[in-house]
Amino acid sequence: MKKSFSLFLLITGLLALSPLKSLAINFGDETTSFKVNGTCTMCKKKIETSLRVKGVKKVNWDRETHMLTVTYNPGDITIDEIHHRIAAVGYDTDKVKATDEAYNKLDECCQYKREG
Repeated sequence: MKKSFSLFLLITGLLALSPLKSLAINFGDETTSFKVNGTCTMCKKKIETSLRVKGVKKVNWDRETHMLTVTYNPGDITIDEIHHRIAAVGYDTDKVKATDEAYNKLDECCQYKREG
């Protein structure tokens, strides 16, 4: 029992020092999915890059379904901030519409058919 506890402490200490610590998903993190309009691989890159910020742990936009799955720490970033960051680079989410100015800056291949 004593050896198991010592091993646990050693592994915990090594993980705390690991450069991959920032990529780890913590118990307080939340994962959610929502629709983000887009069309191509370039859209995927722009959408996912817009969320390379403190608090966002994992992000994946699926080109076929237009669904974004994001794991984030709500103590560092809110879901509203995530929606606004995506809209700021020109992509409508199911909650926040990008400004016309941001949408018009998208490359022609990235300009999806907008609703409403």
